[in-house]
Order: sequence, then C-alpha cells, then structure tokens
Amino acid sequence: MNLPNINLPKYCFALFAASLLCVVSVGCEHAASQAQDRDGPYTVIATTGMIADIAEQVAGERANVSALMGAGVDPHLYRPTRSDVSRLLTADVLLYNGLNLEGRMTETFVQVARSGKAVYAVTEMLDDDYLLESDEYEGFPDPHIWMDVRGWMMATEAVVGILSEFDPEYAEVYAANGERYLEELHELDAYARQALATVPDHRRVLVTAHDAFNYFARAYDLQVAAIQGISTESEAGLRRIESLVDKLVTREIAAVFTETSVSDRNIKALIDGARARGHDVTLGGELFSDAMGDSGTYEGTYIGMIDHNVTTITRALGGEAPQRGFQEKLSPPQ
Repeated sequence: MNLPNINLPKYCFALFAASLLCVVSVGCEHAASQAQDRDGPYTVIATTGMIADIAEQVAGERANVSALMGAGVDPHLYRPTRSDVSRLLTADVLLYNGLNLEGRMTETFVQVARSGKAVYAVTEMLDDDYLLESDEYEGFPDPHIWMDVRGWMMATEAVVGILSEFDPEYAEVYAANGERYLEELHELDAYARQALATVPDHRRVLVTAHDAFNYFARAYDLQVAAIQGISTESEAGLRRIESLVDKLVTREIAAVFTETSVSDRNIKALIDGARARGHDVTLGGELFSDAMGDSGTYEGTYIGMIDHNVTTITRALGGEAPQRGFQEKLSPPQ
C-alpha cells in the first residue's frame, strides 16, 4: 500500500487564518514527539463515526478510539458542549473530517491544538484533483467524501499515515491493518458498482433531503437532486421544492429518500406535491448521509452504512440487490 507523504506542518489543520495554522502544526509535532515514549494504548477521538471507524480498523489494539458524534447527529450543525471540549482535551489524537463539514467546531479545534494535542483534518490530505467543487462553500470543496468508497479508501491511507507519524514504532502494524481494511473496502465498492448498474437508465435519479450524495453519484453513475444544499444550514425554498416536483413528474421518478440526520419534512412535501399533480412517488427508504447507524449494529459501521445505502437505493429504483445486502448482514427492512 502506498502511504501518503504527510508533511505535518502543512496537513495538520486547515483554517481561515495562517496564524492559527501555525498553532495547530506545532501541536501536532509536539504530540507526535510525546507518542514515541508511549507504552500503552493512546486515545483517539474522531468527530464522526465514519472517521472513527477507519481509526479503529487501522489502530487495532494500539488505541482506544471513539466518536464525538453518534447516530443521527448532523455534523454541519453540531456545536460542542463544555463536556465535549473537556473530553477532546484528554485525547492524544483528534481526527476530524475537514472541508468545513464541522464548521461550528473551528474554535474548539484550535483550542485542542494549542493544548499540544495532535489534530488532523483527514479529508484535507486527499489530492485536490479528486475533490468536487462546491459553490455553496467558498474556498471549500464538497466534504461528503465517504459517500464514494474509493474516496474513503484514500482517507484510510491518510489515517494509516497519521497514526504511523504519531506512533512510528508500530507503523508496520498500521500498514498491515490498513491493507486488510482496504481489501474489505474493495469488495464493498465492487458490490456497489455491480448492484447500482442494474438500475434502469430512466430511473437513475437519486432525490434526497440534502446534497450529500455528489461523490456517490459520480462514483456510481447516477444523477442526484437534493432539496437542501451541501450544508443542512441552507434553507429549502418553495421554488426549489416546486422545481423538484416538476422533475419527479416529468421524469416519472418512482422513489425519493429521507436521511437519518435530516428532517423528513421537505421530502414529505415533495411526495405530496407530486401526488397533487397525479404522480405517485414512494418513500424509497431512509439513507445514512452524515452519520452512521446505531453503535453496535452492522449499519453502525462504515461498510454497513454504505451497504445499506447501496442496497436500499438499488431496490427502490428498480435494480437488483439482495434484501439483506452483499454480506447478508443488513437489518430486515421495516
């Protein structure tokens, strides 16, 4: 596996001011030097469950990994509490998505870095050529990289590099763990491509609550239409809902999807609007967008999250996929 060439002062943190970048870079270098003398497990806290899942797979027994945000939590709107900040200050490594996904946590990241902790924006280590532009976030690409399994494979390589820099004595362990996990992700990506390819051409439109599926659509050759923008802070205007109702009717789209971390109010308005114009649209299912499923469940893992999404979308849009997913582990549909 080719590990990313990580330059800590460049990649530890991306903020709006260069002076703050220097603060975080120094914190990363200091924390990395402290890790070399560590014997027992260190503590890694990730903002989202998706990043925590990578860290847990790569670190193995070398680290105690946990996620700050649980199932159904919207990272776009998340504001850390005092107890969250205290918890983050006790961690050895803080991993966050970056690209402005956790836009309300910027001051907290700076505070943690100033305390001498290692702070890393995982997705900001990916090549710029891979990232999708965002008109909504000036200066920031679309942050929903985990929706493309191949993008999350690059994020896995980034985490391997991060933990190897932080704890270099066990770099070979992290590389081996990363290689094993990448093989699992390869299988997941192959399933997604095979299943979604069975969706008929005229039904390859994915309508969701907010614009979190652009990487998914690019990877698996779908069109995507969302009510809200990339951030759930954006408002869904009446004109936008009317425009999507027109698309549902004219394209004869059969299904739309809610999301676990976003209110279903606007999706229900779409269904009602289409019905009023004589076109019945079904609710294709609930998708995981900005958060995984409940902890301890298959859907509470990254692989389970994507398996659920791929299987749900494929079946609702008229394609062929096993009801319980490619590993037969999905919870029975309700």
